[in-house]
Amino acid sequence: MEKIGKYEIVKVLGRGATSTVYLALDPFNQQQVALKVFNLSVLHDSSRAKAFRKLLLTEASLAGKLSHPHIVKIVDAVMEGEENYMVMEYVEGETLEKFAEVDHLMDLGHIAEIIYKCCKALEYAQYQGVIHRDIKPANILIFGENDIKISDFGAAVIDNQQSTQVSGVGSPAYMSPEQIKELPLTHQTDIYSLGVTMYRLLTGKLPYEAANSYSMIYQIMNLEPQPPSTFRPEIPPELDAIVLRAMSKDLTKRYQTWDEFARELVAFISNNVPQHKEIFDTEKFDTLRDLAFFKNFSDVELWEVLRISEWAKVDKEQTLLRDGDVGQHFFVIAEGSVRVLKLGRLLSLLHRGDCFGEMAYLAGKEARRSTDVISKTEVTLIDIDPEVLARASANCRYQFGEAFLGILVKRLSMANTRISRLLKDHGDEE
Repeated sequence: MEKIGKYEIVKVLGRGATSTVYLALDPFNQQQVALKVFNLSVLHDSSRAKAFRKLLLTEASLAGKLSHPHIVKIVDAVMEGEENYMVMEYVEGETLEKFAEVDHLMDLGHIAEIIYKCCKALEYAQYQGVIHRDIKPANILIFGENDIKISDFGAAVIDNQQSTQVSGVGSPAYMSPEQIKELPLTHQTDIYSLGVTMYRLLTGKLPYEAANSYSMIYQIMNLEPQPPSTFRPEIPPELDAIVLRAMSKDLTKRYQTWDEFARELVAFISNNVPQHKEIFDTEKFDTLRDLAFFKNFSDVELWEVLRISEWAKVDKEQTLLRDGDVGQHFFVIAEGSVRVLKLGRLLSLLHRGDCFGEMAYLAGKEARRSTDVISKTEVTLIDIDPEVLARASANCRYQFGEAFLGILVKRLSMANTRISRLLKDHGDEE
């Protein structure tokens, strides 16, 4: 089998003008990776070759630095002389380009969810000091029904990087006015580009259509785009407003933060998208972030929780756990209330953000439930399987341990208070 570095080549995934992408195997951990081999010799113009190499070095410098479930992870990079390749996690999917065409448009709810995930990924990148500078459908991979990963950080601006950035990179149709002017950039340039991407996914059209780059640049700098609903009448005013605000030429009117952008997408989904039995990832993530149980989890850890959990809506007066049953799954209440009973007597009421079933989990395999748990209202439950949790990252498992410790301390304190009151009452009777 052919090898490049330590990586065993499985097959060619694609070829471009300056690179070939292979499916390869990392023999040390037996994981599939995407290996992108660059051929700089085809760039006969030395200045172009130098600029291109600088872009490659920028992306290579991010190896191991951006660890987010919605960003393609760069595992390794070699940029030495004739040997130039980058190793990335392998994503079995396709880019959003197909879904930016009129005959392949997605429904509004799924588009809003995809853009929401992009917001959270790019917010994470911003906190790591990284501005992408080239957000467009071709640089967003989709796999499964609507899971995404952002790729191609070669054009990125990175805080504290000593070398100068290559100017004039990016795709003109998606560039912000300030990027065209080559002004200092903030995360708001990525907000603009994501707004253009959203416009394209909604309508199959760019906000500005032009025969050449000069005409495109003129329009971006001087004209206001038509609302997306002009081309797709079922788009409601709320969604028009979100897209146009993201694309505002005035930085004071554009979204100031990624969270602001993301929260308006959540509001749109909650108020405008028909409710299904399926719970959208946007709703799940927003719920997790607001629950007391997960207050110390980072955004990356919350996305991991979302991946390892099952969510279910249950009608009221349904038995969720039975006293004496064997089982280790534990549950966090996302919405609603449950009753905890022992021999038919009410022990406690648990509400949104509370946890139950964790004692059997902590006790280990073959542990039996010690109470009945019955839904008092309609509830949304987050179900965690310990065997799946065991395969989560060390940071995620640590946060669960800390959350359980907090619950145990709180319950012990409440028990001590009750015992003190009973002893006092007994003493008063004597």
